[in-house]
Amino acid sequence: MEPVPTRLLLLSDTHLPVRAKALQEQVWRLVDEADVVVHAGDWVDEATLDALEARAARLVGVAGNNDGPALHARLGDVARVELEGLRIAVVHETGAAAGREGRCDARFGPGAAAPVDVLVFGHSHIPWDSTTPQGLRLLNPGSPTDRRRQPVGTVMTALVDDETLRDVALVPTPRDAARR
Repeated sequence: MEPVPTRLLLLSDTHLPVRAKALQEQVWRLVDEADVVVHAGDWVDEATLDALEARAARLVGVAGNNDGPALHARLGDVARVELEGLRIAVVHETGAAAGREGRCDARFGPGAAAPVDVLVFGHSHIPWDSTTPQGLRLLNPGSPTDRRRQPVGTVMTALVDDETLRDVALVPTPRDAARR
Protein backbone atom coordinates (compact mmCIF):
# COMPACT_ATOMS: atom_id res chain seq x y z
CA MET A 1 0.00 0.00 0.00
CA GLU A 2 1.30 3.47 -0.95
CA PRO A 3 1.90 5.87 1.95
CA VAL A 4 -0.56 8.76 2.13
CA PRO A 5 1.00 12.24 1.84
CA THR A 6 0.74 14.57 4.84
CA ARG A 7 -1.56 17.52 4.13
CA LEU A 8 -0.33 20.89 5.42
CA LEU A 9 -2.15 24.15 6.03
CA LEU A 10 0.13 27.16 6.50
CA LEU A 11 -1.26 30.23 8.28
CA SER A 12 0.16 33.42 9.69
CA ASP A 13 -0.89 36.80 10.98
CA THR A 14 -4.46 35.97 11.92
CA HIS A 15 -4.57 39.03 14.24
CA LEU A 16 -7.82 38.01 15.93
CA PRO A 17 -9.96 39.71 17.09
CA VAL A 18 -8.17 42.93 16.08
CA ARG A 19 -8.17 42.68 12.24
CA ALA A 20 -11.20 40.38 11.99
CA LYS A 21 -13.69 38.95 14.44
CA ALA A 22 -13.13 35.33 13.41
CA LEU A 23 -11.45 33.06 10.88
CA GLN A 24 -13.49 32.44 7.77
CA GLU A 25 -15.43 29.19 7.47
CA GLN A 26 -13.26 28.38 4.45
CA VAL A 27 -10.15 28.50 6.67
CA TRP A 28 -11.80 26.26 9.28
CA ARG A 29 -12.62 23.72 6.53
CA LEU A 30 -8.95 23.76 5.51
CA VAL A 31 -7.98 23.21 9.17
CA ASP A 32 -10.30 20.18 9.25
CA GLU A 33 -8.76 18.76 6.06
CA ALA A 34 -5.13 19.21 7.16
CA ASP A 35 -2.99 16.65 8.93
CA VAL A 36 -0.76 19.44 10.26
CA VAL A 37 -1.56 23.13 10.67
CA VAL A 38 1.44 25.47 10.83
CA HIS A 39 0.91 29.00 12.21
CA ALA A 40 3.78 31.49 11.85
CA GLY A 41 2.74 33.93 14.56
CA ASP A 42 0.73 37.07 15.29
CA TRP A 43 -2.25 35.26 16.73
CA VAL A 44 -2.87 38.26 19.04
CA ASP A 45 -5.20 36.36 21.38
CA GLU A 46 -4.91 33.04 23.15
CA ALA A 47 -8.47 32.11 22.14
CA THR A 48 -7.32 31.60 18.54
CA LEU A 49 -4.50 29.32 19.69
CA ASP A 50 -6.94 27.40 21.92
CA ALA A 51 -9.45 27.01 19.07
CA LEU A 52 -6.82 25.79 16.59
CA GLU A 53 -5.32 23.40 19.16
CA ALA A 54 -8.78 21.95 19.77
CA ARG A 55 -9.69 21.57 16.11
CA ALA A 56 -6.43 20.80 14.26
CA ALA A 57 -5.22 17.21 14.04
CA ARG A 58 -1.75 18.60 14.86
CA LEU A 59 -0.65 22.20 15.36
CA VAL A 60 2.84 23.67 15.07
CA GLY A 61 3.18 27.38 15.84
CA VAL A 62 5.28 30.27 17.04
CA ALA A 63 4.57 33.64 18.62
CA GLY A 64 4.94 36.87 16.68
CA ASN A 65 5.75 40.49 17.44
CA ASN A 66 2.08 41.31 18.21
CA ASP A 67 1.69 38.41 20.63
CA GLY A 68 1.86 38.99 24.36
CA PRO A 69 3.87 37.22 27.04
CA ALA A 70 1.34 34.39 27.47
CA LEU A 71 1.53 33.39 23.79
CA HIS A 72 5.33 33.69 23.81
CA ALA A 73 5.47 31.44 26.88
CA ARG A 74 3.23 28.83 25.25
CA LEU A 75 4.81 28.88 21.78
CA GLY A 76 8.29 30.36 21.68
CA ASP A 77 9.97 32.08 18.75
CA VAL A 78 11.10 29.06 16.70
CA ALA A 79 9.38 25.73 16.13
CA ARG A 80 10.85 22.70 14.38
CA VAL A 81 9.13 19.58 13.16
CA GLU A 82 10.09 16.66 10.95
CA LEU A 83 7.33 15.25 8.75
CA GLU A 84 8.03 12.19 6.63
CA GLY A 85 11.74 13.06 6.71
CA LEU A 86 11.18 16.71 5.67
CA ARG A 87 12.66 19.13 8.21
CA ILE A 88 10.53 22.25 8.74
CA ALA A 89 11.21 25.32 10.88
CA VAL A 90 8.74 28.07 11.69
CA VAL A 91 9.53 31.68 12.71
CA HIS A 92 7.56 34.88 12.56
CA GLU A 93 10.04 37.38 11.16
CA THR A 94 12.88 37.01 8.66
CA GLY A 95 13.59 40.72 8.12
CA ALA A 96 13.38 42.76 4.94
CA ALA A 97 12.82 41.05 1.60
CA ALA A 98 16.21 42.34 0.42
CA GLY A 99 18.79 39.85 1.64
CA ARG A 100 16.18 37.45 3.08
CA GLU A 101 17.47 34.37 1.24
CA GLY A 102 21.05 34.88 2.44
CA ARG A 103 19.99 35.49 6.06
CA CYS A 104 17.74 32.43 6.04
CA ASP A 105 20.44 30.25 4.45
CA ALA A 106 22.87 31.31 7.19
CA ARG A 107 20.40 30.57 9.99
CA PHE A 108 18.51 27.55 8.63
CA GLY A 109 20.23 26.34 5.44
CA PRO A 110 22.53 23.35 4.92
CA GLY A 111 25.50 24.97 6.68
CA ALA A 112 23.51 25.98 9.78
CA ALA A 113 23.88 24.26 13.14
CA ALA A 114 20.40 22.73 12.80
CA PRO A 115 19.54 22.86 9.09
CA VAL A 116 16.02 22.45 7.72
CA ASP A 117 14.52 21.93 4.28
CA VAL A 118 11.61 24.39 4.59
CA LEU A 119 11.22 27.63 6.55
CA VAL A 120 7.70 28.95 7.12
CA PHE A 121 7.48 32.60 8.19
CA GLY A 122 5.00 35.45 8.42
CA HIS A 123 5.02 39.09 9.55
CA SER A 124 4.74 40.89 6.19
CA HIS A 125 1.26 39.57 5.29
CA ILE A 126 2.71 39.23 1.78
CA PRO A 127 2.82 35.71 0.31
CA TRP A 128 6.32 34.46 -0.52
CA ASP A 129 7.55 31.26 -2.13
CA SER A 130 11.19 30.98 -3.10
CA THR A 131 14.16 28.66 -2.85
CA THR A 132 17.48 30.04 -1.61
CA PRO A 133 20.79 29.46 -3.40
CA GLN A 134 21.54 26.66 -0.89
CA GLY A 135 18.18 24.96 -1.54
CA LEU A 136 16.13 26.12 1.48
CA ARG A 137 12.45 26.59 0.59
CA LEU A 138 10.98 29.80 2.03
CA LEU A 139 7.20 30.07 2.43
CA ASN A 140 5.04 32.89 3.77
CA PRO A 141 1.31 32.15 3.52
CA GLY A 142 0.29 35.81 3.91
CA SER A 143 -2.66 36.52 6.20
CA PRO A 144 -6.20 35.15 5.89
CA THR A 145 -7.69 38.13 7.74
CA ASP A 146 -5.48 41.19 7.10
CA ARG A 147 -4.59 41.40 3.43
CA ARG A 148 -2.73 44.72 3.68
CA ARG A 149 -1.58 45.57 0.15
CA GLN A 150 -2.71 42.25 -1.32
CA PRO A 151 -5.94 41.89 -3.33
CA VAL A 152 -7.28 39.30 -0.89
CA GLY A 153 -6.22 37.41 2.23
CA THR A 154 -4.37 34.11 1.76
CA VAL A 155 -3.18 30.85 3.28
CA MET A 156 -1.09 28.07 1.74
CA THR A 157 -1.66 24.36 1.40
CA ALA A 158 0.95 21.75 0.55
CA LEU A 159 1.70 18.06 0.68
CA VAL A 160 4.66 16.32 2.28
CA ASP A 161 5.41 13.08 0.50
CA ASP A 162 8.52 10.97 1.13
CA GLU A 163 10.82 13.81 2.27
CA THR A 164 9.47 16.11 -0.45
CA LEU A 165 7.29 19.19 -0.28
CA ARG A 166 4.96 19.34 -3.26
CA ASP A 167 1.76 20.90 -4.53
CA VAL A 168 2.29 24.17 -2.68
CA ALA A 169 -0.74 26.34 -3.40
CA LEU A 170 -1.64 29.88 -2.41
CA VAL A 171 -5.32 29.85 -1.45
CA PRO A 172 -7.31 33.11 -1.51
CA THR A 173 -9.43 33.66 1.61
CA PRO A 174 -12.01 36.37 0.90
CA ARG A 175 -13.68 37.70 3.99
CA ASP A 176 -17.39 37.22 4.45
CA ALA A 177 -18.97 40.68 4.68
CA ALA A 178 -20.90 39.59 7.78
CA ARG A 179 -17.69 38.75 9.69
CA ARG A 180 -15.66 41.94 9.06
